[in-house]
Amino acid sequence: MEWNMAHAFKTLVRSILLVWLFVLPAHAGNLIVDYLRDVTPSEIVPGATRFGAADENGLVPALDGEKTLGWAFLTSDFVPTTGYSGKPIHIVAGISPEAVLTGAKLVKHSEPIVLVGIPEDDIRRVIAHYSGFDLRKDAARRDPEDLEIVSGATVTIMVIDDSILRAGIKAAQALGLDGFSAPKETGPRREIDRAAGAIGDWPTLAGDGTLRRLTLDVATVNADFAALGDARTAKHAEPAPDDDAFADIWTALVSQPAIGRSLLGEAAYGNLTKRLKPGDEAIAVFNAGRWSFKGSGYVRGGIFDRFQLIQGEISHRFRDRQHARIVHIAAGDAPEFPEMDLFIVPAEAGFDPAAPFRLQFLVSRAVGPIEKVFLTYDLGYELPEPYTRTVAAAPVAEPAATRAEPGARDALWIRIWEAKRGQVLILSAALALLSGIFFFQNFATLNARRFALLRNGYLIFTLVFVGWIANAQLSVVNVLAVANALFSEFKWDTFLMDPLIFILWFAVAAALLFWARGAYCGWLCPFGALQELSNKLARRLGVPQITLPWGLHERLWAVKYILFLGLFGLSLYSFELAEKFAEVEPFKTAIILKFARPLPFVLIALGFLLPGLFIERFYCRYVCPLGGGLAIPARLHMFRWLRRYKECGNPCQLCATDCPVKAIHPTGEINPNECISCLNCQVLYQDHARCPVVIKRDKRRAKDAVSAAALAAAPERPDFGHPNQVSKRNKGE
Repeated sequence: MEWNMAHAFKTLVRSILLVWLFVLPAHAGNLIVDYLRDVTPSEIVPGATRFGAADENGLVPALDGEKTLGWAFLTSDFVPTTGYSGKPIHIVAGISPEAVLTGAKLVKHSEPIVLVGIPEDDIRRVIAHYSGFDLRKDAARRDPEDLEIVSGATVTIMVIDDSILRAGIKAAQALGLDGFSAPKETGPRREIDRAAGAIGDWPTLAGDGTLRRLTLDVATVNADFAALGDARTAKHAEPAPDDDAFADIWTALVSQPAIGRSLLGEAAYGNLTKRLKPGDEAIAVFNAGRWSFKGSGYVRGGIFDRFQLIQGEISHRFRDRQHARIVHIAAGDAPEFPEMDLFIVPAEAGFDPAAPFRLQFLVSRAVGPIEKVFLTYDLGYELPEPYTRTVAAAPVAEPAATRAEPGARDALWIRIWEAKRGQVLILSAALALLSGIFFFQNFATLNARRFALLRNGYLIFTLVFVGWIANAQLSVVNVLAVANALFSEFKWDTFLMDPLIFILWFAVAAALLFWARGAYCGWLCPFGALQELSNKLARRLGVPQITLPWGLHERLWAVKYILFLGLFGLSLYSFELAEKFAEVEPFKTAIILKFARPLPFVLIALGFLLPGLFIERFYCRYVCPLGGGLAIPARLHMFRWLRRYKECGNPCQLCATDCPVKAIHPTGEINPNECISCLNCQVLYQDHARCPVVIKRDKRRAKDAVSAAALAAAPERPDFGHPNQVSKRNKGE
């Protein structure tokens, strides 16, 4: 019966949505025409006074009179721009004839964290920084560590960055700008010859161009920083003689067998070939200067942020797993180098070892407490002709940016997961611990004091790490986004954009089948942890606690379900409107933004926290629409893990009285919709000092033990046999 009702409800909702989508007017053509009215030409292309007509690609000339200064384009016309909301993030950007981004403006989005949490001006400020970005010089998409992240909006910023740069590249290709038009292959081409070359010493390899070198002395670097025009750079000039080597960097392509054997030796080259996958290449980088091209940032973030490999439109930054140290240079007469390192260029980077490339090094200098200025230096490399061969022309491959487009979204979420690898591991370990607590709850709750320390410690971890550090606070907006995606074009990559949120949702979905909603609400919700910890502190300070009459308490349960159903129904009409009304949740204010919001939002959050000082988890009990949304599917949970005695509820009321959220009925039943799985009742179940059933059992066992001990201590009596036998013996029988 329950399944039939659920199926009917789902069918009804789908039907409503299909009708809604059917009656919506279809949109033809490029979307940029709709959004140009929200921008002025000079915002997108400085100096422009009007826009021309859009071409078939959605590119709109930005004109000053009749002169074309650049073009405007909409990112969502060129690449997928779906954010965590499941809806596109629309940005109008400008590009110059020199393939430089001239401006960008956010014109429409549905990101919940921006709608009801992060000030939109913060997002606009980040977008404004793309003005002046040279697509020809830095065409590759940035790594997460390079972004100016807005706290609480990491995913949104990374999606914006990815879409602006990829759309810019596609716009440049569509315009046929210099360096971006697809080359027409009319003759033979070069490719690497793996069989060419012979073992050589260092002077030979350096002389024929197999090894390429970049040298910078201290005087040159100091002069280049001074030329930036910032007088503060002189205060932090290199304190070394002018002719000292600031950097003395060499590089070579060691995946070519002859070069690799020459520099690494047979054994080390053999180890390298075992690491290389089909299509991978490898370079060696040596440095003898004062400056380190590696730095130490890769130890913390796993990425080498001081240099990158650039070839045409592609750029690749190396990660720690693509790196290995070189212990010894096999080539004879090689200099001594403090830094000798090997880097693997993966096949997916689109790198052509036979084509010229360059290593670009980023040198920074502090000019303030947190402010730096930067210089870049290039080390060009081209594989010498003897290591290559000429082959017949092949069909022209698409540019790297176009070729990678089908997997670009996958690449983005993978980069996000890599950037948050440490947090993912910590959260996964915490979930494993929580699973152990639940599966072995008899052991975990055996000692009341030990379990209290364990629970309080876990709540502190949830509040501080999951909430305030990782910003992994689930919201009813996430539930609405999932429901919205199920009734529209579902894409996994939308939900993979935030690793911690995705892991938590996966854990919650699994926990709903085992333990109902309590695993999240009682242990993993940062705002729930804040409520419980603040209530415990209030109790210690002597704040009186209020117990509502059972009838009122039971009826107030319905409030959170009404709120959830109202938001869900509103989301069917307008998802954006539902997101705004979801501000009934104080999560963004108290957890994600740590109360750094306008006063009305702070007052709302405090208004929900204050009653919790007198009624434990007041918000969880009566108001939380997320808890209401989780409780509905939680009714399908398969197991009953919480143990009860037949005396629970009749006559014993201790667990019901002691339950922190009063989820136990006076008759003894635990309401799984309201239970937060705090395991307090399981502590009492085994408490030899408080549980009447256990106390009674202990007394009975103690009494039995005393009787057994008394019987064992009694003196042994002689066996006179049966009375009849005694009388017979007395008679001489």
